Amino acid sequence: MEIENTFTNIKVAIIGLGYVGLPLAVALAAKREVIGFDISQSKVDLINKRIDPNSELNANAFDNIALKATSEIKDIADCNFYIVGVPTPITKNKVPDLGPLKSATKSIGHVLKKGDLVVYESTVFPGCTEEVCVPILEKVSGLTYLKDFKVGYSPERINPGDKVHTLTNTIKIVSGCDQSTLEVVAKLYEEVVEAGVFRAKTIKVAEAAKIIENVQRDVNIALMNELSLIFDKMDVNTLDVIEAAATKWNFMKFYPGLVGGHCISVDPYYLTYKAIELGYYPEVILSGRKVNDKVSSNVSKKVVKHISRQGTKLSEASVLVMGVSFKENVSDFRNSKVIDLIKELESYEINVDVEDPFVDHDEIKKKEGIKLCSIRKSNYQVVILAVVHEQYKAMTEQDFKLLGDDSLLLIDIKGMLSNKIKHINHWTL
Repeated sequence: MEIENTFTNIKVAIIGLGYVGLPLAVALAAKREVIGFDISQSKVDLINKRIDPNSELNANAFDNIALKATSEIKDIADCNFYIVGVPTPITKNKVPDLGPLKSATKSIGHVLKKGDLVVYESTVFPGCTEEVCVPILEKVSGLTYLKDFKVGYSPERINPGDKVHTLTNTIKIVSGCDQSTLEVVAKLYEEVVEAGVFRAKTIKVAEAAKIIENVQRDVNIALMNELSLIFDKMDVNTLDVIEAAATKWNFMKFYPGLVGGHCISVDPYYLTYKAIELGYYPEVILSGRKVNDKVSSNVSKKVVKHISRQGTKLSEASVLVMGVSFKENVSDFRNSKVIDLIKELESYEINVDVEDPFVDHDEIKKKEGIKLCSIRKSNYQVVILAVVHEQYKAMTEQDFKLLGDDSLLLIDIKGMLSNKIKHINHWTL
């Protein structure tokens, strides 16, 4: 069976039902039957009850769709179009961890048939799909690439917490191992992506395009983080500088901040890993990563200096950290740099209270050993507004004044309160 000649008979399976896979599964299931596969039984159970375990989709997203979730690989054996959207993290040594991707690929290999098509959405280094995934598919299935099955790559562009730039209104990059595969991949995504698709010339081009989207942001934010260090020594407000510079038509308006999460702070290492493997040491990209990874340390030093100047012993000081997820209005705290900041403050024996209106208390306690507080005190030496959640945007200067005395330092990492705070010691990056 040649899948490109039987488009109407395509049976879709989505492998991985997280931030990437579930929105796609839901969108496609409004057009055709879709089976979603995930190794987490609890996640599968919630989805089958029409509940989004990621708390991203609207309540009515599951209405009138043909979606079934499963944790049994046999349940996707009748499918012929597999889309992989599993995480691609890094190890503690900051090299690609392809474990989840390889595991998902092996699972597909066990049910892969002649005529099937596998599309990867997970962020990888250029060449990974054909150099790493295809050999696994061939070995496990006993089939031959290009002759018996085809592959494509369509990088995910999901932005967690963003209700403006969504799957349907963001152009989708698509690619395939040959022209006919490219067209069938494009045609499927065009069913749900109203903004349309961009046909990349090769799978490698599509893989590289995804990587540089985040590398570009990482390097630009690193520049702003370094500038903020310089301007702080000059007693110049970085946000004021950016506002002034942005009056030039070609100035790119990036801001300093903590760069965490599972995209911008991870993806550059996939590209640099491959570059080094090929004999090139990428100085600019790695330098940017080094700068961004040091921001939490720089903030903690600012806290320690302030407390010491007040004559308070570090072990008797209290700090409130507001927000611990990796970005605003999401519950995901994977690779959040706020966690690094908290642990560094605790290494000075400072008493740290942490709160977050989105993060699950039990989950972060289990995975990171951080106990979230429910009640704020009124004797903090420092308050750190680390994540700009919607609840914090509604707070007034008086709300913050109640958290400490006249010596209170309010560290506003993203400068959200720059125009609000008049009578509190206020510092931003």
